[in-house]
Amino acid sequence: MIPAKFDYVRPSTVEEAVSALQQGGDDAKIIAGGQSLLPVLRLRLAAPSVVIDLGGIPELRRIAEDGDRIAIGAMAPHHDVMRDDLVKEHVTLLSQATATVADPQVRHRGTLGGALAHADPAGDLGAVALALEAEFVIAGSSGTRTVPAAEFFVDYFTTAIGEGEILTQVRFPKYTGWSTHYEKFNRTAQAWSMVAVAAALRVEGGSIAEARIGLTNMGTTPIRATGVEQALVGQPATADSVRAAAEHATEGTAAPSDADAAADYREHLAKVLTGRAVLAAAG
Repeated sequence: MIPAKFDYVRPSTVEEAVSALQQGGDDAKIIAGGQSLLPVLRLRLAAPSVVIDLGGIPELRRIAEDGDRIAIGAMAPHHDVMRDDLVKEHVTLLSQATATVADPQVRHRGTLGGALAHADPAGDLGAVALALEAEFVIAGSSGTRTVPAAEFFVDYFTTAIGEGEILTQVRFPKYTGWSTHYEKFNRTAQAWSMVAVAAALRVEGGSIAEARIGLTNMGTTPIRATGVEQALVGQPATADSVRAAAEHATEGTAAPSDADAAADYREHLAKVLTGRAVLAAAG
């Protein structure tokens, strides 16, 4: 189908984008890479009066070191994120998970900020941001504010980004030297995850000193598997101890049932994939 008629605005600064969004009101839509919005427009499931394109704001594509964090602009394409040397060195888990997103064509157009703001619980990057305790920088008419990942994902397709606000940057703490792995299970190549697990470990002397575990598609938002993390800390990085800890993977989850998988199958997958992800990260 052909989208309904709309006005198109391409601002050159964040301030201009915020102003255009406020002027557009409830009928305005932000477009980043367009991988989620364009199909909705074509099907006329949304008919905005104005579409505001963030592609003309160079600062939103930057990836830079900022003290003890790696700051990634919301408009940084997946392809740039997964190949960036700073990301690969200090936020390896993000690079690994991004490499599994859809296909090369989507990774060249889709953006980190767009994927996270879309907040699909089956998306691969939310669990990574949550597990690694990322910060989200959000701009509005009153300035900018920073929201921790634990408060950013509110509900199904819902985030802490308020009306008239724009996500401008995602800031990840450095996990230099940590062992990481992203384990994804899907029906076909390039499909959404049935379940996926993001795992980051700091191993000392053969034992797990710290652990960060995030779950994809096990609820209406990404989920931090704190039960698994607590069970792993202080344990040897062996198959038996890891599998025992992985039994806690379903704590605090609400796995959905859909055409791809029933809830009980997802719960089984969560335990199996958590064990695989942690063992792979631990080598």
